Amino acid sequence: MQKTTYSKRDRKFLIAFGLQVRKLRKERGFSQEDFALEIGLDRTYMGGVERGERNVALLNIRRIANGLNLSVSELLNFPTK
Repeated sequence: MQKTTYSKRDRKFLIAFGLQVRKLRKERGFSQEDFALEIGLDRTYMGGVERGERNVALLNIRRIANGLNLSVSELLNFPTK
């Protein structure tokens, strides 16, 4: 599979989102594997999200938010700089 190349700005955004997801997941006591199982996504996919390697689809953002008991807007409220 060919890797997508993102701009520096986009890469920073994806990394910031991934860090937000990881922080919130850990605060709720989930391992990455347990969280992925809970929301119906693959553990390796979630690892890619948390490392900022994935440009996450909108429906998966909703799954992640629901798994964290947050609204999508709450999940997307994170510092990007």
